[in-house]
Amino acid sequence: MTDWDETTLGKIMALDIDAVEVEADTAYEIVGVLNRGRGLLYRGPINGTETSYKTLNRIAPGQVVYSRLKAFEGAITVTPASLGDAYASQEFPTFTCGGRLIPEYFALLTTTPRLWDTLQNLSTGMGGRRERVKPKDFLTIRMSLPPLAAQQRIVHVMAAVDAHVDALADEIAKTDTIWWALAAEMIEGLEGVRTVRLDSIAEISGGLTKNRKDFEQPDLIEVPYLRVANVLRRYLDLREIATIKTSPAKADALRLLPGDVLFNEGGDKDKLGRGDVWKGQIENCIHQNHVFRARVTDPGFDPRFVSAWGNTFGQRWFETFGTQTTGIASINKATLSRFPIPGVALDAQRGWADRLYSAVATHRVLSAELADLSLFRSALLAALLNREIEISDSYDALLPEAVS
Repeated sequence: MTDWDETTLGKIMALDIDAVEVEADTAYEIVGVLNRGRGLLYRGPINGTETSYKTLNRIAPGQVVYSRLKAFEGAITVTPASLGDAYASQEFPTFTCGGRLIPEYFALLTTTPRLWDTLQNLSTGMGGRRERVKPKDFLTIRMSLPPLAAQQRIVHVMAAVDAHVDALADEIAKTDTIWWALAAEMIEGLEGVRTVRLDSIAEISGGLTKNRKDFEQPDLIEVPYLRVANVLRRYLDLREIATIKTSPAKADALRLLPGDVLFNEGGDKDKLGRGDVWKGQIENCIHQNHVFRARVTDPGFDPRFVSAWGNTFGQRWFETFGTQTTGIASINKATLSRFPIPGVALDAQRGWADRLYSAVATHRVLSAELADLSLFRSALLAALLNREIEISDSYDALLPEAVS
C-alpha cells in the first residue's frame, strides 16, 4: 500500500491574503462561501461606496477559503480555476496550497463531514457567542496526506463521478424548465375560459387541529398524519410520515381517499397552495389542519387537472388573494373555496394533466437517480480517504498527463 503522511495543514498550505484598498469609484465582485462544502456564493458587484470596509481580500483561483464566522457549518471550499476577479471581507481568509497538496484534492476534503466536524470543534460557543475559527487554529488541523500520484488518481476518479452528478442535475433543471413552460402554455391557452369556484365542484375541508382534550378521550387510535412538510409542489414527500392519536370518528372523517386534492396553506411563498393528488399510498392516513383537502365531486372535473391548475395558475393567484399576516401569505378555507377552475372539457383537462404529470414523473425519476448517485459519491469518497479502496498504479495510464 502507498504510504500516506500524517501532517498538519500548516505544513502543506500557507495563509496567503491579498488585501486591496477599497476605492469609491471601483466595482468589486463579492463572493461568500456556502455551507457544507458547496462552493462559492456569488453575491454580485458592489461599488466602493456601498461598503464600510477599508480593504477587501482578493480571492484568487485555486485557493482554499473559508468563513471564519460560519466555519462550524462547513463553509469552506477551494475556488475554481475559472474564477475571475472576486473579493470578500476579512472574514474570509485565503490559503495557497504547497507543492505537496493538489488543490482539487483538498476540494474533495471540503465536501466531507469529517472536515466539517473538525471545523465545528474549533469553533466553540453557541449562536452569536460562537467564536470564529482563526487561521492559526485552522492550520493546526491534522490530516493523512497521500502522495501526489495517489491524490491525482483520487481526483480523477471523483471527477468522473461528479461529471455524472452534474449531468443529472442539468437534466433535472431542464425537466423543471419544461414543466414551467407547459404550465405557461396551459395558462395562456385557458385564458378567458369561463371558470367555476372550487367549492362548486369539490368538498373542501381542513384537517385535524390538535386539541389537548382530544388526548384525554378514551379509545383513541393512532393513525398516519400528513403534515405541511409532506405536501410539496407537484408531489407528496412520504418518506417521513408522523403519527397522531385521535378519536375513531375524527380519523374516519379526515381519512384521505384516492383522488383527494391536497393544498398546502402556505406560510411562505414557496409553500403557498402547493400540493398533489392523493393516490391512497398510506392506509388510514389523515391530514393536519394546515393541509386542505378538496374532494372533487363533479364528474366533469379531473382531480389531476385541479391539482395542476393549483400548482401553476394558483401560484400567483394565491399570492394575490391569500391572507397576508405580517407580510406572510397563506390561504384559508374561504380563499380556497373561491379558487377559479377553468370549466373546459374533460378531455382537455386530461390532456393538460397528462403532459404536466409526465414531466413530473421524469423529474422524480431523475431526482431519485441523483439521490442514489450522491450517496454513492459520498461512500466512494469516504472509502478512498479511509484507504478501504486504493487505486492501483496501473490507473495512471488513464490519466490525461503522466503522474510523477
